[in-house]
Amino acid sequence: MAHHGGSDPESDPSTRLYNPYQDLNLQAPITNLYKLQTSPEFLFAEESLHQRRSWGENLTFYTGSAYLGGSVSGGVVGLFSALRNFEQGDTLKLKINRILNSSGHTGRSWGNRIGVVGLIYAGMESGVVAATDRDDVWSSVAAGLATGAVCRAARGVRSAAWLLGSKF
Repeated sequence: MAHHGGSDPESDPSTRLYNPYQDLNLQAPITNLYKLQTSPEFLFAEESLHQRRSWGENLTFYTGSAYLGGSVSGGVVGLFSALRNFEQGDTLKLKINRILNSSGHTGRSWGNRIGVVGLIYAGMESGVVAATDRDDVWSSVAAGLATGAVCRAARGVRSAAWLLGSKF
């Protein structure tokens, strides 16, 4: 770890001693191995002024959240679909198999579809924030509109243009 300025890391109050062996009650000089910062480290001072996630963190968060929500929702839809499709002579083992297959298939399908929407939204929001250098509610609205336009573009240019034209 690099030293900041000329200060002594032993006397610096913004660091704490890290001891991975503290619960083992060892009597060894291991306690002087690691000195960790207690505050976040930034390469440039300007980075500490921005209180937002990076584009990679947004990408991971939005895509993962959308996939998880889609998978759970799809699993519930698959469960009700399987319960509706029970037949009179089904055994318990066959009913459980039908529930697991239907829930798994529908959950994966919905998770993938909604995860892609989250991925597109994260990219759009990161692009809007990078272009405007503002992270406010209007950036999220613009990213949502752009995501809707991209998702509707598969239905044709008129459909995507209608979406953008009706919101402004």
